[in-house]
Amino acid sequence: MYALVDCNNFFVSCERVFRPELEGRAVVVLSNNDGCVVSRSNESKAMGIRMGTPFYQIKDMVRSGALTACSSNYALYGDLSSRVMSILAEAVPKIEIYSIDEAFLCLDGIGMDRVPELCDALVRKVRKWVGIPVSIGVAPTKTLAKIASHFAKKYPGYRGVCMMDNEEKRIKALSLTPIREVWGVGRKLSVKMEQNGIRTALDYVQRPAAWIREHYMLHGMRTWLELQGQVCVEEEHDDRRKSICNSRSFAEMVTDENELAARVADFAAKCAEKLRKEHSAATEVTVFLHTNRFRTELPQYFPAATVRLQVAANSTQEIVSAAIRAFSTIYRPDYLYKKAGVTVDGLIDAGSVQMPIFDYDAGLRRRQDRLSGIMDKVNAGGANLIRLASQRTGNCTDVVRSEYRSRLYSTSLDDIIEVR
Repeated sequence: MYALVDCNNFFVSCERVFRPELEGRAVVVLSNNDGCVVSRSNESKAMGIRMGTPFYQIKDMVRSGALTACSSNYALYGDLSSRVMSILAEAVPKIEIYSIDEAFLCLDGIGMDRVPELCDALVRKVRKWVGIPVSIGVAPTKTLAKIASHFAKKYPGYRGVCMMDNEEKRIKALSLTPIREVWGVGRKLSVKMEQNGIRTALDYVQRPAAWIREHYMLHGMRTWLELQGQVCVEEEHDDRRKSICNSRSFAEMVTDENELAARVADFAAKCAEKLRKEHSAATEVTVFLHTNRFRTELPQYFPAATVRLQVAANSTQEIVSAAIRAFSTIYRPDYLYKKAGVTVDGLIDAGSVQMPIFDYDAGLRRRQDRLSGIMDKVNAGGANLIRLASQRTGNCTDVVRSEYRSRLYSTSLDDIIEVR
């Protein structure tokens, strides 16, 4: 059996831990640069505010006092997340952290008669020790546990814990779950499924296995089996990512080519640093640029370009060089750019990079790898003392709009909560 522990409205809940006056009020948390809504309280959901709503569309509600907005404070959220996960890790033999606000607990070896009591205790303990409300769904597979946690969160009668421990409960839950809410079924796929008459998870499992395999192949078959109660989604043993992206929305729109290229170089350097931390190397480097899609009166442009590396690399010099080449092919003057980013794909283990038979640049690559290692040591802790000439100079910390950011209550002595 698996238990999925899901922190309710996590970013909003983190804000409420140190600001209890927000309990019961409509609250939203905004993305970087206060761009759009990324987390909502139940009260703001009831007001019709959707995920991704641009902040300018709801700014009048904030001014009137009907809605409270909070700028994103990821240092606070990350710290509270680690506190939640440490409590969960002490309670079970095995935990798989799925995201900042979700974790799967493996309940093997724990008697089913003890599971309800264990889950109830975890809900109370996390709420009391950290201040974060959580919902727990228990089921034979991870996909079913996801569904169960949704019911635990949606219906107060469950008191935070939904047990899907028999066939009757499984069938009822599947009949009440829209296919678009099933883990692993994306928005585009759900549209196609609904066109085929599959509107609920129960509709999906009632289709023959041969039909599922023909229309949705291996991935769809795994989801079908998971919904039947057969474990198909195992733990990912390789924690390394399949791709890495570093991007940023700018506080002000940028049009200068040199300034934009320097920012792209910064993003690429950060991707290279992350590659080395995970002992990975990339075979592809992609650069993308975005204008402001909300400024419909301005010309719009959303280009992207990919450079494929001859030899997989993770040195800052090679990744940045490839990113600058990609950038030069897509930059166009006379556009006001609001966002840029770099993605590295085709990641492989850095220790198994295949070199060409006649590698005339082998010596240069070794020197670049050593130099990147030195940069990592000098720049440890985020000092950013050494950088390439193509990157920004001086204090290049991006100015991020965060008019409504809360204090770093749990990670900075300067911001520690005051008790009067």
